[in-house]
Amino acid sequence: MKKIPMRKCVATQEQLPKKELLRIVRTPEGTIEVDTTGKLNGRGAYLKKDEDAVALAKKKGSLAKALECSIPDDVYDKILEVVRG
Repeated sequence: MKKIPMRKCVATQEQLPKKELLRIVRTPEGTIEVDTTGKLNGRGAYLKKDEDAVALAKKKGSLAKALECSIPDDVYDKILEVVRG
């Protein structure tokens, strides 16, 4: 049986399978990207694919803490677009 990779959501602190999470990356150039492939270079943080989790991460600043930089509002808008599909 194959082991399912688990990751922790920075907003809700839930352990979830990697496929159920969205990876947000601070690239070596310093830009913030939504990593849909899971292969982008840089410091990554995982966020549950849920609008409430995105709102919680924005309110608590947990994504900014995890990536060690400030997150502009347009990045949260981009994340919400991906979450909504």
